[in-house]
Amino acid sequence: MASRLSFKGGVHPLKRIHHGKYLAENRAIEKCSVPGEVIIPLSQHIGAPSKPVVSPGDKVDMGQMIAEPGGFVSVPCFSSVSGTVKEIVPRPHISGKPEMAIVIENDFEDRLCKDIKSKGPLENLSPQDIVGIIKNAGIVGMGGAAFPTHVKLSPPPDKKIDTLIINGAECEPYLTADHRVMLEYPGDVVRGTKAVMKILGVSRAYIAIEDNKRNAIAAIDEAAKEEDIDVVSLKVKYPQGAEKQLIYAITNREVPSGKLPMDVGAVVVNAGTARQIALAIEKGMPLYERVITVTGSVNTPSNLLVRLGTPISHVIAQVGGLSGNIDKVIAGGPMMGITQFDLDAPVIKGTSGILALDIGMTRPGEDSPCIRCGKCVGVCPMGLLPYLISANAEKNNFEAAEKANALDCIECGCCSYICPANRHLVQGIRLAKSEILKERKRAGN
Repeated sequence: MASRLSFKGGVHPLKRIHHGKYLAENRAIEKCSVPGEVIIPLSQHIGAPSKPVVSPGDKVDMGQMIAEPGGFVSVPCFSSVSGTVKEIVPRPHISGKPEMAIVIENDFEDRLCKDIKSKGPLENLSPQDIVGIIKNAGIVGMGGAAFPTHVKLSPPPDKKIDTLIINGAECEPYLTADHRVMLEYPGDVVRGTKAVMKILGVSRAYIAIEDNKRNAIAAIDEAAKEEDIDVVSLKVKYPQGAEKQLIYAITNREVPSGKLPMDVGAVVVNAGTARQIALAIEKGMPLYERVITVTGSVNTPSNLLVRLGTPISHVIAQVGGLSGNIDKVIAGGPMMGITQFDLDAPVIKGTSGILALDIGMTRPGEDSPCIRCGKCVGVCPMGLLPYLISANAEKNNFEAAEKANALDCIECGCCSYICPANRHLVQGIRLAKSEILKERKRAGN
C-alpha cells in the first residue's frame, strides 16, 4: 500500500470543529423502512432530465424503468417500490426548487421486475457491453456529483486513458456511507473496479482512501490482493476527494484550467459507484436504492440503505428523529451539501447523506468587510483568488470574475470555511459562475 498522499491547499476541519465521523462510522449499514409513497424526480443527475414512460394509474414493479434518458447526458430512472403510479407533478427537490416527479403509491409487495437478472460473467462481456449495462442501470456518480457514469466512461478516441482512480476518500466531515460500503462490501468495490478497468483498457488501477478509515483500507487491500489494483492511503484533508486534487495526489498530474481529468489520461469513479456497477453486472440491479449517512443532531446516527424517492422526513424518523435545537438540515455534507427548506424532498441518486446541525454545530454571525488576510488564497485547492472573484460578483462585474478564473472554482467551500470575516465567498463565486455561463449561452459559446 502506498504512503499518505495529498495536494496543495485545502483545510483541516478537525482543527476547528470535530469531523463528526465518529457518530456513524461504526454503525453497520441497515435497511431503512419503506414509505407508503415514493417520489421519483426526473432530475436526479447532471444533464437532461429523464422522460416518463408511465402514466397515472399504471402498475409498476420494483426496479422497473419508469423514465427513459432525455439525451446522451442523461440516464433512466426506476421505481424503488411495487405499486401504482399516482401522479406526475412538480414535487419538492433537494435542489431547493420543485421538479417534475413520478409519485408511486407503494403496495408493499416488493415485486421485483422480471427483467432484473445477471448479465453474465465479466470475462464474457465486451467493454461496449459493460457501458451499455451501466447506462441501462441508470448509474451516476454516487459521491454527490451525479454525472452519468456511462458518459464518463466513454472518452473520445483521441483521449488515451492510462489511469483509473476509485475515490474512497469521503473527505466531507460527518459522512461515512462510502466508508461502510468499502468495509462491508469490499469484494463488490473491487469487482466493479475490474469492470471499469476493462472498459477503459487500463492495466492497473488505484483505490484511494483517507487514512482515517484504516479498517476500510485493510478490507479493500485484502479483497484486491490478487488483482492489478493498488490501494493508496491519503492524508486526511478536505477536499481530498475532489477529482483534480485526487489525480494530483496520486499521479502528480495537474488538470489544466478548463480541461477535464481525461485530458491528463485519468478517470475517477466513486467507490459506491464501483459497487453499483458490480451489482448491475452480477445481479442486473438498476440504481433504485443507495447507502446514505444520517447523522448530526439525530437520536441514532446511522448508515442506511434507502430506496430512492423516500422523503427526508421519513428517513429522519427512521433514526429516531431530530434532537436538540436544530439550525439546519443538509442533504450531503456540511461543506458542499444543500440546506433543505422542505423535508418532504426525497432521497435521490446523488444523496450521500442527511445531516442535521443544531445551533452549537453551526457558525452564526454576520459577515464583515474583507481584511485582506489572504487565508482564502492559501487554502484554495485550485490556486484561485476567492476574495477577488467574490468581490467582483458583489459588484456585478462578472467579466472581471471570469478573468479571475471563476469557472475553475470547484465550490468546495474552503474559502468560506477559513474566512475570519465570515464572508460568504463561495456563494458569491457560485453567482459569478452562474452569470458567466448564462452570458456564454446567450452568446452561443
